[in-house]
Amino acid sequence: MHDKTITELAAALKAGEFSSVELTEALLRRIEAHNPELNAFITVTREPALQAAREADAARAAGKAGPLTGIPIAHKDIFCTAGVRTSCGSKMLDSFVSPYDATVVEKLKAAGVVMLGKTNMDEFAMGSSNETSYYGPVKNPWKLDAVPGGSSGGSAAAVAARLVPGVTATDTGGSIRQPAAMCGISGLKPTYGRVSRYGMIAFASSLDQGGPMARTAEDLALLLNNMAGFDPRDSTSVEHVVPDYTDGIAESLEGLKIGLPKEFFGEGLDPEVGQVVEAAIKEYEKLGAEVREVSLPNSKLSVPVYYVIAPAEASSNLSRFDGVRYGYRCENPVDLEDLYKRSRGEGFGAEVKRRIMVGTYALSAGYYDAYYLKAQQLRRLIRDDFVRVFEEVDVLMGPTSPTVAFNIGERSDDPLQMYLSDVYTIAVNLAGVPGLSIPAGFAKGLPVGLQVIGNYFSEAKLLNVAHKFQQATDWHLATPEGF
Repeated sequence: MHDKTITELAAALKAGEFSSVELTEALLRRIEAHNPELNAFITVTREPALQAAREADAARAAGKAGPLTGIPIAHKDIFCTAGVRTSCGSKMLDSFVSPYDATVVEKLKAAGVVMLGKTNMDEFAMGSSNETSYYGPVKNPWKLDAVPGGSSGGSAAAVAARLVPGVTATDTGGSIRQPAAMCGISGLKPTYGRVSRYGMIAFASSLDQGGPMARTAEDLALLLNNMAGFDPRDSTSVEHVVPDYTDGIAESLEGLKIGLPKEFFGEGLDPEVGQVVEAAIKEYEKLGAEVREVSLPNSKLSVPVYYVIAPAEASSNLSRFDGVRYGYRCENPVDLEDLYKRSRGEGFGAEVKRRIMVGTYALSAGYYDAYYLKAQQLRRLIRDDFVRVFEEVDVLMGPTSPTVAFNIGERSDDPLQMYLSDVYTIAVNLAGVPGLSIPAGFAKGLPVGLQVIGNYFSEAKLLNVAHKFQQATDWHLATPEGF
């Protein structure tokens, strides 16, 4: 059962091959067996999961089942879940139990999914390796001394190790696509505003976007069908029609125009990773696509722009964690100032503190115009590059990450080197366009992801492009040894 995709599990449940309770029990046993070495889950909700599975089986028996009824999934621990701890990977929220569900959780629950638990993540989604979590690093199932990518590393590792068939995650600068690439699974960052951010703990509000991770593009489509849509509780949510993302997923790619940004294939790209990506693009040519070189000249500015804007927004968003209303509070404060200082000093980890300091500096009097305002102006140029290039091509393709998964601890003392692991993904968030990563092969024995980027609200096209590749190749079927 554990080796089936969401699509296959849905068909098997419909055919009565097994019940949701049997499936849920089987996956809970796998989590119990493998999570101690992977550290992919922060919280496992065993009894609520079994209760939800029983309710799903009853709904199916009554003829009220939908495509996802009885399918077990997990949520990244950044989404609020009523009655269940929502830690955001931080000591600051270690004891926080949310009184309500995030919209994403609410919508998937209404679709009949079974929540198995909450997955590990970089603290407040700040990281590219899942090493900043208060609960310790997540291990990559393909190589246990390597990182799974971040910040959605727990979500990616759980799917790759076949502990769960699908998960929710978030992407602020590549946090769905980069771990998907490093763990050999599929992950989609939708257009900004496509999926509600209500109940998703904020890191950088103009960049954060929720999305699904699973083994196949077909599974991503099923999950996105039940995650996307306008939400009046989220002021950044976009009122835009939600198509059935499974419709047209198998359409021919004959005449598809693929742009290869020359900036994605230059210095810094591991040659072996580049070879795998080039081989994948040749596969698309066999499927009838046309390939041409294009340019995103301002994409080279995306890392410095991101690391001004994201920390600035984080500085503002994280000011609410002050030890007064909820979250961690220091012991025996002598006065209010001491309460603020020690609660935040003890509750936040080193990377979160680093970004708060950078962001506060960029927003301070005398520096706002020089840093934050300038970064926003450059952001517009990055966005304009995408608008221009999508007048020429249908999608863009390139590597998701410049390297395969690196070893745990290898970049911990070099923040700049760590930040550069998102060099190909950050521009997508700055522009707000959708992007996904799919398995494209292996380099140095570890998975390589192919990134596919589309125009605004072109998720259906991206899923079609990814699905046809997965019909022609079997990289997405590869399973880590021992799992």
